[in-house]
Amino acid sequence: MDILTTPPEVRAWVGERRRRAQRIGLVPTMGCLHAGHLSLVRLARQRADAVVLSVFVNPIQFGPGDNLAGYPRDLERDQRLCREAGVAALFLPSAEALYPAGHSTFVEEVWFSRGLCGDRRPGHFKGVTTIVAKLFNLVQPDVAVFGRKDAQQARVIQQMTRDLDFPVEIVLGPTVREADGLAMSSRNQHLNADQRRQALCLARALDAAARRLTAGERNAAALIAVMREEISRAPQARVDYLEIVDNETFEPVATLKRTALALLAVHVGGTRLIDNALLTPDGL
Repeated sequence: MDILTTPPEVRAWVGERRRRAQRIGLVPTMGCLHAGHLSLVRLARQRADAVVLSVFVNPIQFGPGDNLAGYPRDLERDQRLCREAGVAALFLPSAEALYPAGHSTFVEEVWFSRGLCGDRRPGHFKGVTTIVAKLFNLVQPDVAVFGRKDAQQARVIQQMTRDLDFPVEIVLGPTVREADGLAMSSRNQHLNADQRRQALCLARALDAAARRLTAGERNAAALIAVMREEISRAPQARVDYLEIVDNETFEPVATLKRTALALLAVHVGGTRLIDNALLTPDGL
């Protein structure tokens, strides 16, 4: 596995792979890798000859209320996991390498970044699209793989890729969960034992909404109320948002007539967690 730290090194590595007529896959991450990230690597390896995984805690996607300094990091473990997973190149840039002095250009998607995390974390998605666009330009991947757990982020990236004509196939990997249903996240390690148990309210809320849908409920407000009730049973859980949107347009829906997406963000103790699930009425 090659370790790359600067844009010129990435361009040289990519150039050599292109001379071999290899397909390149990209898995962008912020590190502290877990099984969810490794599942994305497997998807990329199925579609490419060589996979580049980037580890970069992107400062411009953190707002004033976010804890950039406290974001979990474990670079030694990340390197070991990447080697074991068959990653061809690990890109470990510094902030100075990607945002040199005088950097003043950003990429922003303005439709799917509205609402949800876009409202709660102003500037977050502009930071995401800027770094992903830079990675696309540097790595020139044929395919890039992202997780469905960050559903709004994935939709924003899909739109940016289309609008800016990046010749990149976007593949979305399914949410990977712990045995008890908690969606895997690097932030989970901030939870103490009691908070970890209470964090299961997110998955339980989504399951409760799915069961009520199966029982015949189609009113989105009623399904949201079911989710809110489930989360209220966890004393340390505080709802940031609970919404049901159309799976294609991300517009809020009042009545489920086709596949919708339930999204929630919940603070458990001091840790903000997100999750989502598709809600498909019977007969579709």
